[in-house]
Amino acid sequence: MEERGIVVEVIDIVPPILKNNVIVVKVDQLFKWAHANSIWPLSSGLACCAIEMMSCAAARFDLSRFGYEVFRPCPRQADLLIVAGTLTWKMTPPLIRLYEEMPEPKYVIAMGSCAIGGGPFADSYSVVPGIHEVLPVDVYIPGCPPRPEALIDGMLKLREKIMHPERVEEERKARLMEA
Repeated sequence: MEERGIVVEVIDIVPPILKNNVIVVKVDQLFKWAHANSIWPLSSGLACCAIEMMSCAAARFDLSRFGYEVFRPCPRQADLLIVAGTLTWKMTPPLIRLYEEMPEPKYVIAMGSCAIGGGPFADSYSVVPGIHEVLPVDVYIPGCPPRPEALIDGMLKLREKIMHPERVEEERKARLMEA
């Protein structure tokens, strides 16, 4: 901002009495912070990994301390799809429909080795060999089944992706340069 030919920072305009009580940020940063700290997952589970996902919302692991406790029953109210368990080709169209009904921006977490690569059922004709075949995946959480702490860590990684999309783009470009 410029006042009478002098460059003035916004923080310099704040009266001294309010400097310790006022935070000056860009609106975009504020929206990213708010969105990253209020992710609403869709309550959908396909197999045994769903039990671990449910235990995250219980008192012992307390996913609510991060602002993610609101597991939504409707895809129109959710912005995160956690694919927890074995995905079969028969279940793929309903899962894609759930994903398409979610509002933008939307994210996907692949939870468990079955969702990531088919797990022990990878050789079966009816199992999808990885959720990335049908949906774009943002975070992978390995394990069979992954512990609730792993899901919490995956959601914190998703939070970082939301708050700093430029880092994700830089990492993606670096990986492409290596290959």
